[in-house]
Amino acid sequence: MTRTCTRGLALAALIPAFVLLFSCSSKPVGPQPGSPEFYWSAAKETTAMGDYVKTTMHLDRLASKETEYTTRAQAWLMVLNAGMAKGYMDMAENFESGARANRSDPLSFRRVANNYRQTAGRLSLQLAQAFDVFSKTTTDPVPLAFNFPKGNPGVPPYLLRVEKGIMPSEADIEAAHSASLDRGILLTTCRAVGAPEDTAKAAEVFKAEKVEVPRATFMLAMANAFYDQAQLYTRKKLSDPSKLKALGDRALAALKGVPESKETKDLTRKIQDLIKKEKG
Repeated sequence: MTRTCTRGLALAALIPAFVLLFSCSSKPVGPQPGSPEFYWSAAKETTAMGDYVKTTMHLDRLASKETEYTTRAQAWLMVLNAGMAKGYMDMAENFESGARANRSDPLSFRRVANNYRQTAGRLSLQLAQAFDVFSKTTTDPVPLAFNFPKGNPGVPPYLLRVEKGIMPSEADIEAAHSASLDRGILLTTCRAVGAPEDTAKAAEVFKAEKVEVPRATFMLAMANAFYDQAQLYTRKKLSDPSKLKALGDRALAALKGVPESKETKDLTRKIQDLIKKEKG
């Protein structure tokens, strides 16, 4: 075989490698790690997996920096923090009821209830931080750039048994935990679009190509969330008047931009009464 022929065969053998290299290099590259696009994409992925804690971590990185995702991240972050706090608060109440029903071992139920309240408390403070940043903006309407949450508006069956004083297995507690967080986020989302506890109406809102709600509607939802969470710190629960007042003050601040109505008047009165009653 001649030298020219040998070179030709070698060249021919290299062609597929060059084609493969070129095709690989031309494939779309995902968002650069650490970029706003990366965190936004990661938030969507972790939400789909039901890992809301990681989702809030990704959104928190976006909410405090001025990028094209900032406004969307702020609103989503507040809905998640408020919804998760509600989920933990509801579970705490279920276990508190279980403690009253189970006279032979109430402490086991109260221990779980207190742990859930502590977790809800941390989430309420995270909500307050996110709200403080958002309240400095004038965003109107407020974008809700996420899919309509999964979940069932009814109380998880496991927790109904807890209320009767039946301590569930670890597997059942985990299932109830997941279902309760889904429910809390779902109901908070309904309130955020002006459809409290009406999942059908809220789902219709999310069928729009671009989901936006009036700022007043969103702030009313946050005011209700802060009022609910302020009750975590009453004397019979976590007993911290300063935190109760801090959350109550934010509830009142959220209402300032909401047109006055019977609902806002009643909520304002309830917040003020709560702060006055629990004042240390």
